[in-house]
Amino acid sequence: MAILLRSVRYSLYRAAPWKSVVAVCLISAATALPASAQTFNSLASFDGTNGYSPIGQLVQGTDGNLYGVANYGGAISSYGGTVFTITPNGTLQTLYSFCTKPNCIDGAEPSAALVLGTDANFYGSTWTGGTYQDGTIFKITSSGKLRSLYSFDGTDGANPYAPLVEAPNGNLYGTTYDGGLYGDGTVFRISPTGVLTTLHSFDGSDGSQPVAALVVAPNGNLYGTTYAGGLNNAGTIFDITSSGTFTSLYAFDVSDGQGVQDLVQAASGVFYGTTLGGGDYDNGTVFEFTPAGGVETLFSFGGTDGTFPVGLVQGTDGNLYGTTNAGGANGSCSADGFVGCGTEFEITPAGVLTTLYNFCSQAACTDGDQPLAARGSKADFHGSGTGAVCAFRPSEPRAHTLTRDWRAQSSSPESR
Repeated sequence: MAILLRSVRYSLYRAAPWKSVVAVCLISAATALPASAQTFNSLASFDGTNGYSPIGQLVQGTDGNLYGVANYGGAISSYGGTVFTITPNGTLQTLYSFCTKPNCIDGAEPSAALVLGTDANFYGSTWTGGTYQDGTIFKITSSGKLRSLYSFDGTDGANPYAPLVEAPNGNLYGTTYDGGLYGDGTVFRISPTGVLTTLHSFDGSDGSQPVAALVVAPNGNLYGTTYAGGLNNAGTIFDITSSGTFTSLYAFDVSDGQGVQDLVQAASGVFYGTTLGGGDYDNGTVFEFTPAGGVETLFSFGGTDGTFPVGLVQGTDGNLYGTTNAGGANGSCSADGFVGCGTEFEITPAGVLTTLYNFCSQAACTDGDQPLAARGSKADFHGSGTGAVCAFRPSEPRAHTLTRDWRAQSSSPESR
């Protein structure tokens, strides 16, 4: 089963963005309690005018508030999107509405989480808009002053999707889903002043369609994944130096996963990640990766324990935490016919998985359903989404989890 993220993303266009209210909620538990022992409290709601379909992890600013983006909505255009901030007690404020300028040259449809720079500004990207309508990179202050740093024109990349990362040298690194020399996406470097350098253009054989944030390793190299491409068109793992020397490290073959998502580097130096499909039951996997040893599948999802895992983070206890977009114990929440409303899970480095929560455990799914990700730092995980933005605390770590219906099946990334 080919599950391509871009086709998933464009499935949102089939729904009118003003017809849902998006709840921001708090999930908390002092320890890893069963679902019935956890509590959910609504913090805020998106109504379209203040944004719709918040996406990606929330980032905590120096003021203690959380910052994020909404893929659509805002004061100017229903498809423009917003940058917002929310206080821990639930006060939501729109900092910027995209498409404020003619032809959306300030950007439209932000699709990746913000990153907080060492200069205390936030950096992000938009999927479309800009001078050439191929997406932008922007900088925004905590008070909402936005500056467009760069507009992609296709030859240097198009449609940035993954969050940026800041390296110790002060530059930002990222990827584009499309564009470049071969149309399969790029890896780029951009300075805080907006000087962009394309470091690598994917050609399909070495990967295509990167969708996950790069990881800055202690050796200074950047590690990343591609959703598709490689020897078996199932996705790849690669590394690239800050100057652009590229090495393809591993190509998935569906039996060990397909549709590679984020990597996370554990304190031990080992990398862990997920695939959206493939594995023993074609429901996705959790894997371990070392540059010397390749990939080892730690767990293949079977459906009742989750389907389509979409993100991992390491907790302070050394275990890994993540979500599945479907599967689990509670019914069917998707018009696409996938069974289950998603789960929150814990997995040890040895591959022992425990389901911590089954979404849609409350009446009318007020606790959210179909989580997109639980991503962030080792101790604080942040996310957001069309169903609910939640804070989840399994023992030590806590997570703000994005929930939304975000899947489609397609063999073509052009399916819209």
